[in-house]
Amino acid sequence: MTERVAIHDHALNSIRTIREAMDRASSFTSIPGWGGSAIGATAIVTAIVAGPLESDPHLWMSVWIGDALVAAAIAAVTMLLKARRANLSLTGGPARRFFVSYSAPLIAAALITGVLARAGVFTPLPAVWLLLYGASFISSGSFSIRVVPLMGALFMLLGLAACFVPLSVGNVLMGAGFGGLHVIFGFIIARSYGG
Repeated sequence: MTERVAIHDHALNSIRTIREAMDRASSFTSIPGWGGSAIGATAIVTAIVAGPLESDPHLWMSVWIGDALVAAAIAAVTMLLKARRANLSLTGGPARRFFVSYSAPLIAAALITGVLARAGVFTPLPAVWLLLYGASFISSGSFSIRVVPLMGALFMLLGLAACFVPLSVGNVLMGAGFGGLHVIFGFIIARSYGG
């Protein structure tokens, strides 16, 4: 009888191991393509509105932070809708790993923003935001669809360029990244990965 229990326990452990391996191997596919394009559209408008505000960097920064909040709301709603349509969880396995690796660079960006704003230094903000946003997609992309790390690398290239330019050009680079890249990759994701 004890041999039978041992075999049963071994079988359950094997099944658990297989499930965990499958969970680790699966990707987070609820990246919202159409939502990404909508985020890009708001960022293009923000770049146009914020451009003339570079003479008041606090206001310039506030406009971009406002857009980031709008983008977060769009992303949350469209991601939830896409996950529901596909009957996927936003709390288990791949989603949890995606969000942890995605959020760490964004938390760093928020903290650095606070330090720079308190010091009255605004010119590096486009570089900080683009680089760390790109880093968030590169790191989270290992748990997601293949185009996500590529998008992150392009954000980082724009961030690298922003390291060497004045705030006005940094604003344009942010429009190209947060606007243009989101629109393009949002369309690619929507067409190739179900919305």
